[in-house]
Amino acid sequence: MPELFIGLMSGTSLDAIDATLVAIENDQCQSIASLSHPLPAELKQQLQTLTLPGDNEIERMAEAEPLFASESATAVHNLLEKSGYKPDQIKAIGSHGQTIRHRPEKGYTLQIGDPSLIAELTGITVVGDFRRRDVAAGGQGAPLVPAFHKAVFHQGDEDRVIVNIGGMANLTLLSADSSIPVTGFDTGPGNILMDYWTQQHLGQPFDNNGDWAAKTSADEALLKQFLTESYFQQATPKSTGRELFNPDWLSGQLNNFSHLSANTVAATLCKLTAVSIATHIKQYSPDSKAVYICGGGARNANLMELLRQELSHCKVQSTSFLGIDPDWVEAIAFAWLASRTLGRLTSNLPEVTGAKGLRMLGAIYPA
Repeated sequence: MPELFIGLMSGTSLDAIDATLVAIENDQCQSIASLSHPLPAELKQQLQTLTLPGDNEIERMAEAEPLFASESATAVHNLLEKSGYKPDQIKAIGSHGQTIRHRPEKGYTLQIGDPSLIAELTGITVVGDFRRRDVAAGGQGAPLVPAFHKAVFHQGDEDRVIVNIGGMANLTLLSADSSIPVTGFDTGPGNILMDYWTQQHLGQPFDNNGDWAAKTSADEALLKQFLTESYFQQATPKSTGRELFNPDWLSGQLNNFSHLSANTVAATLCKLTAVSIATHIKQYSPDSKAVYICGGGARNANLMELLRQELSHCKVQSTSFLGIDPDWVEAIAFAWLASRTLGRLTSNLPEVTGAKGLRMLGAIYPA
């Protein structure tokens, strides 16, 4: 008999809390209803400032966390109202929280979101704090979704690459041969730099369909400069975030390129995302012929076309072709992770994160 879970996901783009209601049975997931709950502009700014070192961080974090938890609870209430379900019908909420610092090389990662308050405000058990147990076991704590990708997307007759393009981009390599371990890691920036540049120059939250970037060609010299970043050559396992790819990083990269138009920089940032993803796929899964995209990047027509050009030997499609809307894959994944935790089952993949072994992830906050 399927059990109902809610997954909550807010990524590095900080645009909204994605909420989805999922029926789960034997690791298989069926999405029932979903919505995206925008974050208030003031809270978004508070969270952005917490991603980098600054003054009075503890107090500012303590002020922002209950606000984020309240927004998370509102997203849950809105989702229940939309779907017609009641809190007592939901087994648990899987809440990713909001990452404000990710430094696994220093032994820590921090997601805020106060699962206790979400449980109090919704009357539903919450599972949260998924990443730190993997880090405690020597892992990167990210990406965590490859285990979910393996459960729902593996196919015995096709080598597949699942690429999530959110603020950062990460990929999962799924061999048709189930005896071959899953590989997954962050490839670098996804939408984060493109979104920042669009906000600065167009006053829009993102480049809709990639239309602005598509108006001109990338500058190859600037792209070459971007790709000198050592992260792109770093061995796996690896993960990254705003700590590296942020406005300061971009400003430094542009020091010798002030002659370029804003439009050309936008085009080059889009190509950077495509090339960094494609290069990693060619390096780690050269025989794969099927690439499936999820996350906000799947809605960027220009980015999808660039990926098809860079991966001309592959079919490049969104995960909708596999039966899951690309907008909700990560939120569904955290519902799935919550179900694993309540079932006392492991849900990390040591071959992906570098952890010492399999671990049950997350902490349980009863209703």
